[in-house]
Amino acid sequence: MFDRLRNKEPTQQTKYQLVTERGNGFYAWNGKIYQSDIVRAAMRPKVKAIGKLVAKHVRQTIQKDGSRKLEVNPEPYIRFLLEEPNPYMTGQKLQEKLASQLVLNNNAFALIIRDEFGYPTEIYPIPAVSAEAIYDKKYTLYLKFMFANGKIYTFPYADIIHLRQDFNNNDIFGDPIAPALAPLMEIVTTTDQGIVKAIKNGGIIRWLLKFTSTMRPEDLKDRATDFATNFLSIENSGTGVAATDAKAEAQQIDPKDYVPNATQMDKTTQRIYSLFNTNQKIVQSDYDENGWNAYYEAEVEPMVIELSNEFTRKLFSRRERGFGNRILFEAANLATASMQTKLNLAQMVDRGALTPNEWREVFNLVPVSGGDEPIRRLDTAVVKGGGKG
Repeated sequence: MFDRLRNKEPTQQTKYQLVTERGNGFYAWNGKIYQSDIVRAAMRPKVKAIGKLVAKHVRQTIQKDGSRKLEVNPEPYIRFLLEEPNPYMTGQKLQEKLASQLVLNNNAFALIIRDEFGYPTEIYPIPAVSAEAIYDKKYTLYLKFMFANGKIYTFPYADIIHLRQDFNNNDIFGDPIAPALAPLMEIVTTTDQGIVKAIKNGGIIRWLLKFTSTMRPEDLKDRATDFATNFLSIENSGTGVAATDAKAEAQQIDPKDYVPNATQMDKTTQRIYSLFNTNQKIVQSDYDENGWNAYYEAEVEPMVIELSNEFTRKLFSRRERGFGNRILFEAANLATASMQTKLNLAQMVDRGALTPNEWREVFNLVPVSGGDEPIRRLDTAVVKGGGKG
């Protein structure tokens, strides 16, 4: 599919290396961020939240009388494109894929396939190893991608949905997160290895015999065997008291002495969570209503806005946008509210701010016939002017 879309290679290059995962098996920390359980746990809440967004095509036009006409999903081809962007995934999985790439690389790419008339027909995520920004003689921007199999493809930037964060030093790409994360991952890996070694040593060495005189290796081994046989064997029915002469001192080994400090481990984990703008309650799904709303506004909502803006400007021409066409990612199903808060939304239904079906959606209930029409209580009717005081 990518072969038939290959373009001629322009000049003037700016290279950006991405973080990717290749192959199967066990990975220690070696630049493969996604293989870390801490990183995957930190990024999963955001990825799942982005996957729950509902993409909609909205068209808002101004009528002759000055009123606004709002249409939701007026074009079937756009609705199908958002629901099933390509034959291999749904819109939910495309959004999760882009969110994962954005968290790992601070950049995410998707290619828009268009028909002979320029209308978008498919959207594919681009799992590239590296990306380069290049320009032709007319200063048109292209992105040159290298894939894991070594193939290279170049596409016009106008056909690429590009999400980015930490957008600072580079003119095109977001700054990578790996340099800030690598030292923390080294600490985590060293700590984990220390725990494993401590457990292994604790399961093998329980006592240490210190001899005051020099002895041959075979004599040391014999004395240790005698000590274990006489005092450590579970079959020994002795008094439970061990005795040694002045030539040796017996010292019990506590495995806890070799386990890394738990406080230091927690601080490193918290630093990683802070880098991903999350916390333990979000990671472990132990948040309350206010905790989730704070996380949503700080971490999820910016990507919701970026998705809407990027999909709108890449799927529609300036002329189409001028006629009020845009893509919105609805986050109503992300609301984390208590039952009391949901019930209080009935006041919004009484005032026509919410339709009955929109309220039912908060409770994950199916819509009812006639529930899409706003209703009002009689005591909340619109006040009309013109009366005499």
